[in-house]
Amino acid sequence: MRALEEVLRDWEAVIGLEIHAELTTLETKMFCGCKLEFGAPPNTHTCPVCLGLPGALPVPNKAAIESIVLAGLATNCDIERRSMFYRKNYMYPDMAKNFQTTQGPVAFCMRGHLDLAVDGPAARERVDAAALSEGEARGNIVRTAEGYTAHVGITRIHMEEDAGKMVHVGGGEGRIAGATHSLVDYNRAGTPLIELVTEPDLRTPEEARLFMQKLRQIYLAIGISDCSMEEGSLRCDGNVSLRRRGEAEFGVKTELKNMNSFKNLHDGLAYEICRQAEVLEEGGRVLQETRHWDPSAKRTIVMRTKETADDYRLFPEPDLAPYDLSEEFIEHVRAKLPELPDARAARFERDFGLSPYDARHLVESAEVAVFFEACMDEAAAEAGALAKPVANLLINDVTAHLNAHAGEALADLPLTPARAVELVRLVSEDAISSKQGKEVFAAVLAEDKDPADIVEARGMRQVSDAGAIEAVVDAVLAANPDKVAQYQGGKTGLIGFFVGQCMKEMRGQGNPKVINELLAKRLG
Repeated sequence: MRALEEVLRDWEAVIGLEIHAELTTLETKMFCGCKLEFGAPPNTHTCPVCLGLPGALPVPNKAAIESIVLAGLATNCDIERRSMFYRKNYMYPDMAKNFQTTQGPVAFCMRGHLDLAVDGPAARERVDAAALSEGEARGNIVRTAEGYTAHVGITRIHMEEDAGKMVHVGGGEGRIAGATHSLVDYNRAGTPLIELVTEPDLRTPEEARLFMQKLRQIYLAIGISDCSMEEGSLRCDGNVSLRRRGEAEFGVKTELKNMNSFKNLHDGLAYEICRQAEVLEEGGRVLQETRHWDPSAKRTIVMRTKETADDYRLFPEPDLAPYDLSEEFIEHVRAKLPELPDARAARFERDFGLSPYDARHLVESAEVAVFFEACMDEAAAEAGALAKPVANLLINDVTAHLNAHAGEALADLPLTPARAVELVRLVSEDAISSKQGKEVFAAVLAEDKDPADIVEARGMRQVSDAGAIEAVVDAVLAANPDKVAQYQGGKTGLIGFFVGQCMKEMRGQGNPKVINELLAKRLG
């Protein structure tokens, strides 16, 4: 198959997402009082209601309704005053009652949107963005200095109950293919689940990945879910089709089911785009079907022919009356909205002079954003000057450490806001070099000591006195007249040699910036 970049020059991908989030911060299931508990012994949290036994009647979880309204308000949705539940019928062992209670075409939350800032390598997948000048708009995108902003519509966010968990025994990687038998755990059946459906506004795998990441940040900020992709409380189905560039009609779409990581979502969509292009370019026909992304084989596999709405035989849930939301209820929920990631990023730009890139990356983690603000409080009058280096420390060094040590939290590290500010202050004052700063950062984590104490104990403090450095520079140049002649003859790369010799003479304690300045002055 051709590479994704080549394919996207000829074809336009049309992508829509269906993102499911379990409301894990609630205590009970959607329509019964069974406890929500991940990892409990199988089938220990079930009752006649979630098992669908005759005569058992569902009762909606009010807290779950509050959560979905909160999600709708946080994603710019209109909140529908009246909506209702339906039965979605299918025969499968993960739902004992053989139907799922869900919402129909009118959900609690309708007609929302999110705006994605796409920059750096992520922006290169969008071919039509490269042709625009800064500030120019086309379709749902606006060109920016760093990349572009994409406006992505949200069709609806609807409420439903999750199905149980199937455990396939004997197959590869827990898949049904090759399994000798299957087990069913109904603990998860009936868990409150919200599903966000986007408009088909996404055009690249990177946009899909960024959209899901942004939604996860929002859900974490409003506290409705732990959004653990490893535990399945946040997962995504991706719908993708192709059309020739310049054409308006949609192609036949396929669905990638249950993407459980941002990487899998990106890579699965990228493969499927390339696969569909190959089929169409060879004169074949793309079939509407559900496919599974196999990350080990790096390909998609057919699961089943895609169902249509008729296959589900949707009809109003006879045991639940239509749900009417009052203005008082909606405003009560609105009052619970915290500062959302976009608003926090805008405040960081405004109050601390950060770039949009730095501000956006700081708010990707609520924990990191809170830590940054604590650093700014610690820096006090120096906040404006130290904001950028503190942001760099958090975005680069701290994030890299946390990524390399899964399970660790920022709060568990010996790095406190006071120590972070002290470290960046040492670098900004040229007491240590930026390279030494990384060494001190590692030492803080390993030894649980203050940066200044580490610098003093290791004799790392830089010499910045121009007079002392000038004497060393003169001595080095006098000792290497041949190298000086070569440098002045055009071999300017020798500057590194001279800096190295000066640092050697000063046992690594010379300020490289001052050394470079004096060498440039002496060498002409």
